[in-house]
Amino acid sequence: MFNPSRQDARRFFFDTWAKHQRNEPLTDLEKITLTILLEHPEYHAIVGQPERYLEQEWTPDMGESNPFLHLSLHMAIEEQRSIDQPFGIRSLYAQLALRLGDEHAAQHQMMECLGEMIWHAQRYGGGPDVNRYISCVRGRLGMGEEETPRINPNDVGD
Repeated sequence: MFNPSRQDARRFFFDTWAKHQRNEPLTDLEKITLTILLEHPEYHAIVGQPERYLEQEWTPDMGESNPFLHLSLHMAIEEQRSIDQPFGIRSLYAQLALRLGDEHAAQHQMMECLGEMIWHAQRYGGGPDVNRYISCVRGRLGMGEEETPRINPNDVGD
């Protein structure tokens, strides 16, 4: 299992951006990351200055969101979509993107649900609740709770 430190994760974003700036070949994961970075021009100055932002803190009281958390959540959605985990998320994403007419906006809607699930797990313990996440995404589509299939967390793949 790969478990990068905060600095390792940030260095990945910095290195991907630097390789892009130098027109160097990118790995498949770096290509996905670059696509996400290009959709966020507001972060280009940050990923272009590793010496300044490697240790930067972003706290809620600062009034700004953590750009590395934001980018990482986009990457999480991309991975979920690519492997369809939790099961059915790929279809829900496609429906949400179609409804909104914008894939990036659909990811932001899903990120809110993902963030809510993570917050709930941290606040109340017990680990991430896949059903809470799926239910939230379905809610963004106007689907009722009664239509939400329940997923046994033990059946969810790695």
